[in-house]
Amino acid sequence: MAEKITAPIIREKHSKGEKIVCITAYDAIFGRMADAAGADLVLVGDSLGNVVLGYTSTLPVTLDDMISHTRSTRHGVKRAMFVADLPFGTYQASVEQAVLSAAALAKVGAEGVKMEGEYNDQITAIVKSGVPVMGHLGMTPQSVNVFGGFRVQGRGESGQAMLDSALRVQDAGAFSIVLELIPAELAQRITESLEIPTIGIGAGIHCSGQVQVIHDVLGLNPKPMKHARRYASGYEVFVEALKQYSDDVRSESFPSDENSF
Repeated sequence: MAEKITAPIIREKHSKGEKIVCITAYDAIFGRMADAAGADLVLVGDSLGNVVLGYTSTLPVTLDDMISHTRSTRHGVKRAMFVADLPFGTYQASVEQAVLSAAALAKVGAEGVKMEGEYNDQITAIVKSGVPVMGHLGMTPQSVNVFGGFRVQGRGESGQAMLDSALRVQDAGAFSIVLELIPAELAQRITESLEIPTIGIGAGIHCSGQVQVIHDVLGLNPKPMKHARRYASGYEVFVEALKQYSDDVRSESFPSDENSF
């Protein structure tokens, strides 16, 4: 079996100049597929609110939702480092709240947690408690109402402020930082300024690695996303398979003798 990937190994890969592959998963089957494909990091993102639960944002996702999906996905992930998101309202109020929320995810198998924004006291405390932290800057979906929608962040003079935030998140103890929907040139500046790896999504080629939602990569989302690339036409393939199943049931060609006891 290949070497189990941990936070120090992610840092080591970065120091060697190796690109880091991160993919989301929300249950055991998708976790197993991501792991089998060789992902370095598997993330149970609070994006499950949009992708799995049908919400229009990540804001309604609860800690119980994350615990349930983390526990399930854990069964499919053996080699990759396994990280889960802290959802909205589970770390912003206090350091104590953040540590308890991170501990709840660690108890069901998370080997690290991801949190949005510059909550540096919380990051330091969670790391001190024994749970690695991945930061997240740029277009942070939990702040969608502040931003007025899902918009590119960090243009113009705000880019320097984001770079400064990234340095402080690093100093607080994060082992990596997701950069979402920011200009590629800014992502490059941040990446070159940090000692820890950056994981981009809609942030250009110069990040230390990339993260994508598995449903986008597999073409299960019928709506194409600018920051993603479809590597399969999963939605169309699965719908066609289900249509064939429906036709076979109605024509009584399924089940056949070989499907019967």
